[in-house]
Amino acid sequence: MQRGTFQLMKSVNKSIILNKIRTSEPISRAQIAKETSLTPPTVSSIVKELIEQGLVRESMLGESSGGRKPTMLHINSNAFYVIGVDAGPETVDCVLTDLTGEIFHRTSSLLNKPLTNEQFLAILKENIHTIIEANSIHVDKIIGIGIAMHGVVDVESGTSLVAPNLNLRNIPIKDVLEREFNITIKIENDARAMALGESWFGGHGDVESMVAVNIGRGVGAGVVINGKLYHGAQGIAGEFGHMTLDLNGEICECGNRGCLQTFVSGAAIAGRAEKQVEEAGSLTGRDVFELAQHGNPVYIDHLHETGKIIGIGLTNLIHLINPSKIVLGGGVMKSEKFMMPAIMETIQQRALTTEAKQTKVIVTELGDDATLLGAVSLLLIELFDPI
Repeated sequence: MQRGTFQLMKSVNKSIILNKIRTSEPISRAQIAKETSLTPPTVSSIVKELIEQGLVRESMLGESSGGRKPTMLHINSNAFYVIGVDAGPETVDCVLTDLTGEIFHRTSSLLNKPLTNEQFLAILKENIHTIIEANSIHVDKIIGIGIAMHGVVDVESGTSLVAPNLNLRNIPIKDVLEREFNITIKIENDARAMALGESWFGGHGDVESMVAVNIGRGVGAGVVINGKLYHGAQGIAGEFGHMTLDLNGEICECGNRGCLQTFVSGAAIAGRAEKQVEEAGSLTGRDVFELAQHGNPVYIDHLHETGKIIGIGLTNLIHLINPSKIVLGGGVMKSEKFMMPAIMETIQQRALTTEAKQTKVIVTELGDDATLLGAVSLLLIELFDPI
């Protein structure tokens, strides 16, 4: 969908009505007016537009309360599509979804380093073109492309300021992709996108405050308050992995010493295990997990210790933000059964109050798609809830 067309669809009242239909379908026009405090003529006029635009469809008649049976309304979920991209640090993954987040097609490309900005952008464009061409979709049916980008992102300009694991800076992602596709582009840090995806698709209900923590190649977090991402004054809210735990610790990719990431990322877990068992650089984070799976007590204890360290970080997070729920994701959390008991035990030991000790901490049910669906949700929240 061309950028101008998408903007026309985004009035506040339209979004209020769309979101009411999305969360309450099937629903009648009269019920929408009652629950949103909009006038019946306003609701009827906007619903007419939404039906003409293909976003809403009518269904069989609803239950009557004495008069004529009302026509019920639904989101026309397969009338439009969204492309979501999880960009870096090791692959570019791309999906095509409908307005409910159902995935219809995927592509993936390895990022072979070293890499230039131009090469990185070329890989993004190639994956998006592949998705569009493979599904024979006209761009007018795509409401936009969401990019979940590794590293520090300037959301307003759509620029990747720092992608430390790719050793890239100042990538003008939004400008380049909008010129290429003439489609609305939204870009966000990958951990924050994951948090929004959890809020949108994770089945958490109306949680007032939630933090999603992604622990994998790096460590990041996103904070969602009343359904909105919190970015902070300079846009770096959620850099959870760069919380200092040891002033004299290992040097992190960010240049500081002793960051949480130097203890609990996949590479850090492997590195600490190698020192413990005096392996000559041959282990990966996956190896540690598989050795633990096979019952090796050394690696089981190592993951348990990693869980304690994560628990310390999460306790700090609880003390700082006091969220209703923390959702953990990323490749490291595939070792959930070895680490979660230690994580919860540490929070129980260290949290300041009884209530804080009861903070709900879970592992995502969205699996490896959490960040991709977060990228999709960057467009959906603009369409359904831009307030």
